[in-house]
Amino acid sequence: MAVKMNHSDVDLVETHEINVTPFIDVMLVLLIIFMVAAPLATVDVNVDLPASTAQPQPRPDKPIFLTVKADQSLLLGDAPVAKDGLGAALDKISADDKTQTIFLRADKTVDYDTLMQVMNGLRAAGYLKIALVTLDQSQAR
Repeated sequence: MAVKMNHSDVDLVETHEINVTPFIDVMLVLLIIFMVAAPLATVDVNVDLPASTAQPQPRPDKPIFLTVKADQSLLLGDAPVAKDGLGAALDKISADDKTQTIFLRADKTVDYDTLMQVMNGLRAAGYLKIALVTLDQSQAR
């Protein structure tokens, strides 16, 4: 038995197109992997912030102290002030000078949300220079 193969003089035509389907499949798998892994990379850690070791800055002649007590009440100097009347009280004590630095001190039991609400109130009143008052590390021990 003999098999006759027909060999023609025509060579096979080469195609110069790249098959991108496997490339797209790999990229989609990598995208899904990163979408799943990215939220897992963030860390939610409870933090106990240390006392500051920074050198104290010189105090102005008449500093304005705003204190947030443990019961979340506010004191401007030694006088109690309501949260909604904070801007007017600051304008009165600073003689409407919004460039003065407000020294903000808070009890260590005050939560972060309350502190941020007070700072937002200061910003809404136009007082943008806020200094946080802390204990010196040597005094904290």
